[in-house]
Amino acid sequence: MNNYIKIKDLPSVVLTVQEAIALKSDPYKYKKLGNHKTLVMLFFNASLRTRLSTEKAAKHLGMDVIVLNVTDAWQLEFESGVIMNLDTSEHVKEAAQVISQYADILAVRAFPSLKDKDKDLSEWIINSFVNYATVPIVNMESATGHPLQALADAITIEELKTKQKPKVVLSWAPHPKVLPHAVANSFIEMMQTIDVDFSMTHPKGYELNPDIVKDTPVIYDQNEALKDADFVYVKNWSNYKDYGKITSQDPHWMMTQEKLGTAKFMHCLPVRRNVVVEDAVLDSEQSIVITQSNNRTYAAQIVLKKILENG
Repeated sequence: MNNYIKIKDLPSVVLTVQEAIALKSDPYKYKKLGNHKTLVMLFFNASLRTRLSTEKAAKHLGMDVIVLNVTDAWQLEFESGVIMNLDTSEHVKEAAQVISQYADILAVRAFPSLKDKDKDLSEWIINSFVNYATVPIVNMESATGHPLQALADAITIEELKTKQKPKVVLSWAPHPKVLPHAVANSFIEMMQTIDVDFSMTHPKGYELNPDIVKDTPVIYDQNEALKDADFVYVKNWSNYKDYGKITSQDPHWMMTQEKLGTAKFMHCLPVRRNVVVEDAVLDSEQSIVITQSNNRTYAAQIVLKKILENG
């Protein structure tokens, strides 16, 4: 595997999930694999779980880790042919090549603007590093996807499912801030790849990118959608059609114990209590959000392992 930008970069999702689960029993088994190798983690946006889990994963493999938080002090230019006589002082063409001299793998995290749909869909930041870096690239969340989170979600479902083909539902929830589509997009793509009975529920008008949703069933009645669910993944996203806007904050879409029934509750975190989900759910044994968070390490580790093995 050369890069991990999208889920489809995995040679086999099913095999990768099983390999990641195996790593949990002996996380230092391949510590020599990363000897004298360096992971550079480039954050255009802040992170808690992604930063800690990816760094821990790299250290399990024996890698050194360098973290660079991009601030206003380092203004990168991404446009081609631009006259750089304003705020930007370094072009990504040079920056990516320079960082590649210090890194064996480069991991990038960059959120969307949620203002220019076409630009966000082009994945202009992470694709710039793919184009100009000379080392493998790992996506730690981009404008439209979060494949490391989705891999952790698949690992979690595989570990905790009690039937061969569980019913999994992705439910929208209200949120006071404008949030990206990345987590929802990658979760959808992952569920389309593994053996689950998958559907979505959200208010009318909150349809996601049809190129991603494809033929996934969408049920606008939340209660109907959640019937007999085994796993319920709750996530907010801003409007896709009216791009980057909040067009609904309906509190009735908050996840409650009554709606959840006997299903296991999933969320990528961080989560706003009693806005997205009530305390009774998060504090119950049905909540598996901490397990998901722990699995972020092994999702990142199996990805880094595959890239290192590829040389």
